[in-house]
Amino acid sequence: VANTGFLSLCAHGRVTGLAVEAGAALSHVTPVCGGRTLRKGSRCLGVAGEQLSRHLHRLLLQSSREPSVLEALTKQALTRLKEQCCYVSLDYEGDLRERGSHRPARFQTPDGHWITLGKERFCCPEPLFQPELLHHSCPGLHQLVGQSLWTMPDHARRHMLGNIVLSGGSSMFRGFPERMCLELNFLFRGTGVHVQVLANPKRGTAAWAGGSMAASLTSFQHTWMTKGEYQEHGAEYMHTKF
Repeated sequence: VANTGFLSLCAHGRVTGLAVEAGAALSHVTPVCGGRTLRKGSRCLGVAGEQLSRHLHRLLLQSSREPSVLEALTKQALTRLKEQCCYVSLDYEGDLRERGSHRPARFQTPDGHWITLGKERFCCPEPLFQPELLHHSCPGLHQLVGQSLWTMPDHARRHMLGNIVLSGGSSMFRGFPERMCLELNFLFRGTGVHVQVLANPKRGTAAWAGGSMAASLTSFQHTWMTKGEYQEHGAEYMHTKF
């Protein structure tokens, strides 16, 4: 049993840093120092892939002339549509005003129909940065990163600023790393710090990769529950071990 933020950092070759995870059900901000998660600085956002898929579906239904095609979409097809066509805008308000600033995209459904996306392409992932679009009162993911960083002492914060790691399937939107970087530098303007984020092309499965790496470390093996222990003590031993 291991924290996914820690595992995401492991996948990037780090045991200290700030993991910013945008997954399927939830998004998390987790500071990790020497392999230990710092609960005081941890934050959670109830906007992630599943909520964004439903949001995209609503947006398309509002603009579509053929709602029956959209209503017939399976969850898998909607996810594929989102992943293939949507992106994060670097200037959301500006793109909303300028209709010519974004190109439409077309997606063919499994049953052969075509769906055309316009502004829905960048409106879909925007709630990660503006949760109020989904009627959430919590701050955006970038603001949660800022809150987490400000809970730390100055020397620790500066180290974390150089080790901000993105992970999770919902961080894979085109433009997501650039927007996160833009927003964080705006939050930390005037501090003399330039924020950069680490965005591995395979960050969608970073926690899984990090889990494989962590499990191979000899220093991690003392936390295992072995087959022999399970057979001797039963499943309840898990609560003792972990």
